[in-house]
Amino acid sequence: MRKSTNILLAALLVSSAVSAQNKINIVSNEGSTTSYNTSEVSSVAINGNTVTVAPQNTSFTASRISFTKIAAGAVQIQESAGWLESAYITWAPLEGASSYNVYVKGGSYTEYTKLDDQLVRNYGTYGRADALGLKAGVYSLKVVPVINNAEDETKASEATSLTVSNYNREGFAHFNRTVGVGAYNNDGSLKEGAIVLYVTKNNAKTVTATLANGTFTGLQAIINAYQKKNVTQPPLDIRVIGLLKAEDMDAFGSSSEGIQIKGAAKDSPLNITIEGVGNDATIHGFGFLIRNAASIEMRNLGIMRQMDDGISLDTDNKNIWIHNVDVFYGKQGGGDHAKGDGGIDVKADSKFVTIDNCHFWDTGKSSMCGMKSETGPNYITYHHNWFDHSDSRHPRVRTMSVHLYNNYYDGVAKYGAGAAASSDVFVEKNYFRDTKYPMTIASQAHDIKDDGSSVLSGEDGGIIKAYDNVIKDLPAKGGFTPYSQNNTDFDAYVATTRDEKVPATVTAKKGGHAYNNFDTDPSLMYSYTPDNANDVPEKVTGFLGAGRINHGDFKFTFNNAVDDESAEINTKLSSAIDNYKSTLVGIFGDPDAQSGETGEQTDTTSTSGQTGGETGGDTGGTTISSSIECTFNGSVSNPAFTFVGSYGDSETTINGVNLTKGAKINSKGSITFTTDKEMTITVIVGSNKANNVSIDGTKHDCDTATHTYTGTLPAGTHKLAKDKASEYIVMYIGLK
Repeated sequence: MRKSTNILLAALLVSSAVSAQNKINIVSNEGSTTSYNTSEVSSVAINGNTVTVAPQNTSFTASRISFTKIAAGAVQIQESAGWLESAYITWAPLEGASSYNVYVKGGSYTEYTKLDDQLVRNYGTYGRADALGLKAGVYSLKVVPVINNAEDETKASEATSLTVSNYNREGFAHFNRTVGVGAYNNDGSLKEGAIVLYVTKNNAKTVTATLANGTFTGLQAIINAYQKKNVTQPPLDIRVIGLLKAEDMDAFGSSSEGIQIKGAAKDSPLNITIEGVGNDATIHGFGFLIRNAASIEMRNLGIMRQMDDGISLDTDNKNIWIHNVDVFYGKQGGGDHAKGDGGIDVKADSKFVTIDNCHFWDTGKSSMCGMKSETGPNYITYHHNWFDHSDSRHPRVRTMSVHLYNNYYDGVAKYGAGAAASSDVFVEKNYFRDTKYPMTIASQAHDIKDDGSSVLSGEDGGIIKAYDNVIKDLPAKGGFTPYSQNNTDFDAYVATTRDEKVPATVTAKKGGHAYNNFDTDPSLMYSYTPDNANDVPEKVTGFLGAGRINHGDFKFTFNNAVDDESAEINTKLSSAIDNYKSTLVGIFGDPDAQSGETGEQTDTTSTSGQTGGETGGDTGGTTISSSIECTFNGSVSNPAFTFVGSYGDSETTINGVNLTKGAKINSKGSITFTTDKEMTITVIVGSNKANNVSIDGTKHDCDTATHTYTGTLPAGTHKLAKDKASEYIVMYIGLK
């Protein structure tokens, strides 16, 4: 965002003929979008990250601004934004359209260029397209409907000024490496000659690729071909669409983990990227084993109920980059396997690894880093990860030299970073909120439990160097002891400057290990620019933060009062993971690529750490053509209305019926419906929240006595969402 400017909307109108439906879209740091008709806005003032819209005089913090141009009767764009080396657009179904083509312009694309058909998907109540492999820059996306087997440009709509940023490539995975990790170049574009595979539940067994050593069918078979005889193959980009379950696969290279990516010999350069398309690419029922491989990237994926580890870097790997992955519960077992085994584990001489911007959802054992067999030293980076109410191993380090910076420890029940077995850990500018033991060294200080046993299994200690971290809301049963307070039983040596070397006299109580000061050796360290520690929570949870784009389609809200200090399995979260379903209907350009399993995703709230919370997810989609009524008394009474979110307590009487719960319209709640003609809408809201509604991005005040708004809506798809100032509860909607 520019420091200070003022945009005059008159200059943005493309033509008077379409100006009434031109929109300015303002995207918050959290990723939500507020849209205004440009005809209703006189100016947009920008001061830093603060945006003020006039004459509405609405101000809020924003990350970017884009524009949509919609002609009368054309495709109605719902949302658009640039993200990290990608951009996306969603739109409402257009009557008469059998399909859509989507075009991208900007960066290397000087003219509108058609996206691959597989990137243009059908979600029933909306369409979505994602443009991948984009260099940083400003882009436009155009949606052209296909009517009677031909494109109709007169009904096309476009979104412009979409700002695309590069992924952060700081970390050991890219250290001293001039070429990109995986199938992409460092500028975000695909490497020359790269093969792109689109994988869905329908074709994981039948997808084919022709390589130097033959033609191979099935996803695992194709990956296996990169191992055979160590034949140099072209870079491979595997793009996962929708939900992919274990039963959809052709085979598994590892019976205990799932998909195996393996080189013929240690550190074999494979140049493979596995990435998700959009915000809903999800692996369910298996994980990934990476062995003897170099140049592997995994990004923008959700992993649920994996057999063992979500991602296991097992034996002799190099230049591995794992980022923007959502890690959920694995296969439930007994004891400390109640939440599954490892989230992302780094083992057995895996080196030059970066794990960043991953979101760990209440994982029990988030990341083991090192065994005891490494010949090392092996260098690993963790940065900008969101350890979201997870329990332990953030990471648990053995033998490795590890740099942890700008991670968000958010309600950690056991411990944050643990150093054992002669490891060296530099913990820099992280934010620890309500973390029991932010840092701990094996066999000393807070690693020793009340009964004399060790959290880190009584192993020899490593050494932690800490610098400029924020420790907030330290639990009463937790603790942190710096070396300056106790030079024998300490949790970390706290440096006064980033470049301070830890003295050789600072040693682990058990084993006598001294810190190797790798972080102050320019021959061993990469260049990086850390964020201020106090800015980490906002950065990690923001639009360009941890997890999949827009933080993925799976929504869950933890109850800090309970979940911060509970390491027990959250049964509400567990059930939501088990019952996760894809909302993908199919690919517009491939009528046979159907999901076969659809369901509306919900925003779920944990109220006890075990049970509780109201869920939304009631689905609809019927076009409304006559008078209709709908109440939201803990459920949606009419299937023509789609509600996503949770219910809130309120009370009102409508048509003699007492209603006690309504649809909570907050940052994660919305109601959508479609009318085929102009209609009058009546909305009644609960009296215990804001006395207004926001429809299609415009705020409307309700009658103060009756809590009712009445207005007119044109034909099309409409959305009730949160106004920037306040949330509200919808009890009733009537249309006539």
